[in-house]
Amino acid sequence: MSTLSYTPLFLSLKVAAISTSIVFLAGVLFAYLLARRNFFGKSFVESLFLLPLVLPPTVVGFGLLVLFGKNGPIGSWLLSWFDVQVVFSWIGAVIASVVVSFPLMYQSAAASFESLDPRLENAARTMGASEWKVFWTVSFPLAWPGLLAGLVLSFARGLGEFGATLMLAGYIPGKTDTIPMAIYFAVEAGHMEKATFWVIMIVALGFSTIMWLNWWTKRNVRRFAKET
Repeated sequence: MSTLSYTPLFLSLKVAAISTSIVFLAGVLFAYLLARRNFFGKSFVESLFLLPLVLPPTVVGFGLLVLFGKNGPIGSWLLSWFDVQVVFSWIGAVIASVVVSFPLMYQSAAASFESLDPRLENAARTMGASEWKVFWTVSFPLAWPGLLAGLVLSFARGLGEFGATLMLAGYIPGKTDTIPMAIYFAVEAGHMEKATFWVIMIVALGFSTIMWLNWWTKRNVRRFAKET
């Protein structure tokens, strides 16, 4: 096996961690707001949030390329005002991961908030709690199991993102070569041992993530059963 660089591992963890942080905050915010409100066009907004789930990653990547390219509406603005280039950069990998993993976080958060008993929140309001305090002391703690599931799944999805990342960030060794990219181009170059190493690495990371989530969920179910 040729000389192995661990850049793909560190870059993948960096991209997944940043994108998951963004997705968690945005997913919880939008899910909470939409779960508590009914308005004309709500179904359209929710369908728009979930659209990346049913689109091929290359289609998502193409849309991001149009938006964030040098001549795109957002990309040209970022370049002229902040001198930030999204295409062919790790920032592009983060944006791609955010877009493809957001639906998972939003779905989990929306299901968690919609399943809450509104009487518990109303009880806190009648005691003088502000909306912000109701959220942090009642809604968020009760919805936490579902939010954690969304968080873990979003991290795993961001870690394994390939199609949209390839379209937007490209493949630049040492700069945008996440683990999925490293696997694909190692196979293209005939470096099967290197590809196998990264496959084992990402499978181990994904399996460990899901196994921990299952363990945490079962532990809390058993604890709840004992308390009741």
